[in-house]
Amino acid sequence: MKLLAQWFISASALLLVAYLYSGVQVNSFGAALVAAFVIGLFNAVLRPVLVVLTLPVTVVTLGLFLFVVNALMFWAASGVLSGFHVAGFGAALLGSLLYSALGLVIESALGSLFSKQ
Repeated sequence: MKLLAQWFISASALLLVAYLYSGVQVNSFGAALVAAFVIGLFNAVLRPVLVVLTLPVTVVTLGLFLFVVNALMFWAASGVLSGFHVAGFGAALLGSLLYSALGLVIESALGSLFSKQ
């Protein structure tokens, strides 16, 4: 149940990012649902591989390169989907920062809501 709630709220967060920042465009809530799923899939499958491959650069930049990896996942998802568009890498960087911040709030809220008692 928590996973479904997180998915729907993450799709809503993606719509909020598109509303707040013009560099990210989402056509509909259905497109946001698919985009949230694809972003989550890319973060689960591709991101760990990229983090390992870019570990030397990440160490040199004291972890700041992970923002670039997150932006690449966000941008890659927009390249695969038709109802989700990101204007460029700068838009992907800012959009992924906003989406990650909202995701952090969502995860903490759902964690306290669905806590095991």
